[in-house]
Amino acid sequence: MKIHEKYIKRCIEIAKNGLGSTAPNPMVGCVIVHNNIIIGEGFTSPFGGNHAEVNAIQSVTDETLLKEATLYVTLEPCSHYGKTPPCSDLIIDKRIPNIVIGTIDTHSKVAGNGIKKLQAAGCDVTVGVLENTCKKHHKRFFTFHNKKRPYIILKWAETSDGFIAPKTKPDKKPVWITNPYSRQLVHKWRAVEQAILIGTNTIIEDNPSLTVRSWTGKNPIRIVLDRTHKLSKDYAVFNKEAETIRITEKDINFNKSLASNICNYLHSKDIQSVIIEGGSKTLQTFIDENVWDEARVFTGTNTFKTGVKAPVFKGKLMSEIQILDDTLKTYHNKLTDFHKI
Repeated sequence: MKIHEKYIKRCIEIAKNGLGSTAPNPMVGCVIVHNNIIIGEGFTSPFGGNHAEVNAIQSVTDETLLKEATLYVTLEPCSHYGKTPPCSDLIIDKRIPNIVIGTIDTHSKVAGNGIKKLQAAGCDVTVGVLENTCKKHHKRFFTFHNKKRPYIILKWAETSDGFIAPKTKPDKKPVWITNPYSRQLVHKWRAVEQAILIGTNTIIEDNPSLTVRSWTGKNPIRIVLDRTHKLSKDYAVFNKEAETIRITEKDINFNKSLASNICNYLHSKDIQSVIIEGGSKTLQTFIDENVWDEARVFTGTNTFKTGVKAPVFKGKLMSEIQILDDTLKTYHNKLTDFHKI
């Protein structure tokens, strides 16, 4: 089993090349091994393109070796037609005899059917190698399909005395709490998540563009909460640099279970992951309803003494790092169990 773990770890490693481009497909990694030598590798192409298994098989120089090879993959090969044909059919067609799978795909269109198809064709299938690690890797995909909502990441920056914004400011633009390196990291996060959400008041106060300016990558879909449709098209979030979805009271109920209603709406739009960037009222709404999975909290060295207080929440501290003089703490919701998603 240890040799299986070695190659599944490699699958996870290469799968991360698909971050930010595969959704709503999962970012899968695949490795093909012959006599303990990797003869092919692949990861999921941008949405609409090849799946990882197809790319791995196509990377093999001598296809005659496939009949004696083992295919490793982070997630159960698909068994249905979507944008592309079923990967399980291709594996069977190429007569690959041994298949090692990290975790079962719980998507209703797969849900074990890929494994059954492979076994019916005579393949030796091993399932559950580094299963929990693979589930965590596919956290966005599993949250979307199992919990019927996007994977929610809360993000904010607060001063050393606990404020996220000053009480007053002269201009309609952000007052920076963190250093340029921390802000660049935030842009990197934007590039790998599918969407970013912000409330009306923050747009009016800061007029942010919510794009990837300090990193290379795709701009996230901008989700704007605008209950009464009061925001004009002059705000930066409505420019043509990225897609923007405006949510009003015609789309959802703002009076009760707002965070859940937002998530239901975004699920209907096939959005698998969202960064909630604020402000405090919007962040606290998701916290109070316990509809969040991860929180990334920066603390700067400056103070405001008065202003908008940072959100109040409880979470499990997973990591703490320094970015020059800034501190970044990452928390997980204690109810987010990657072993069960």
